Amino acid sequence: MTVLAAPAPVAPPGSPPPKLPFWLRKPPKKPRAKAPAPGPTQIRWWIGVVWFVVAGLLLGFVGHVTGVGVLQHLRSQHLLYEELRTSLAKAETPLGQLDFDEKLVPFGTPIGTITIPSIGVSEVIVQGTRPSDLTSGPGHRRDSVFPGQAGTSVIMGRQTTYGGPFGTLRDLAPGDKISVVTGQGKQKFTVFGIRRDGDPLPEALAPEKGRLELVTADGLPLTPSGALHIDAALDSKVQDTPSPVFTKEVLDPSELALADDSSSWFATFFWMQWLIVGAIALRWARARWGVWQTWIVGIPLMLALGAATADSAISTLANLL
Repeated sequence: MTVLAAPAPVAPPGSPPPKLPFWLRKPPKKPRAKAPAPGPTQIRWWIGVVWFVVAGLLLGFVGHVTGVGVLQHLRSQHLLYEELRTSLAKAETPLGQLDFDEKLVPFGTPIGTITIPSIGVSEVIVQGTRPSDLTSGPGHRRDSVFPGQAGTSVIMGRQTTYGGPFGTLRDLAPGDKISVVTGQGKQKFTVFGIRRDGDPLPEALAPEKGRLELVTADGLPLTPSGALHIDAALDSKVQDTPSPVFTKEVLDPSELALADDSSSWFATFFWMQWLIVGAIALRWARARWGVWQTWIVGIPLMLALGAATADSAISTLANLL
């Protein structure tokens, strides 16, 4: 008779594993309550709103003066060219600091054109170098002679904003040609020097000789490190030079290179005030009209107020930006 061995004891199913000693056990994780999102009653909410608004205003400002400003520049140049053609045809284009009525030539009056084939520049020149004057195109510094006359004629232009008509002056090289058309005809110049702030000045100009000096900002766009000067000698015949009625000492500080117009702050605050009022009005209208109705009415309004604010604010910055 065969005797079978007794089966080994089997642990009952579902028996729990042996427990670890308490000093090896991990404490249970307590559920963390989610922090509530900041609301209008918290300071950090308002800090975020302020940063968002400031960033939006700066982005809109830069976009306007570098993007929309190009369209404004093209429009201004078209109108100035038509005005200049008419004055040239009537022989009424100013030839000096005074017009034919013996009055100071008004700021913004077109006095000629400048063409630089090597860098593709073709612009109408206006009288005056204030920040507001240079939004239309290159400006003639009022105390200097007109291009082609005996002496040094100074023309300033923006580097980046409002079309940046002089943004490529840094690409000029000695020997490049420049032509300027004024009420006295076509004047031809040849570049002979490129200098920056601190570089030696060119030799003193001999009597009955003419020179052209082009000035713009130097350095990265919107962050100028100084002024860039292009010196060009007059190749054509020297034209008659009217006697000056004022000198550089009489100029407003805003007409000098890299100067700003402090008187524009009032106008800037005025337009900024209306921009804020417009934003509050949109908030009020949204609750009563609806989202789409408010946007349809509000977007053109805010764009117009923003453009006016930016055009005024640019005058508080350096005129050669």
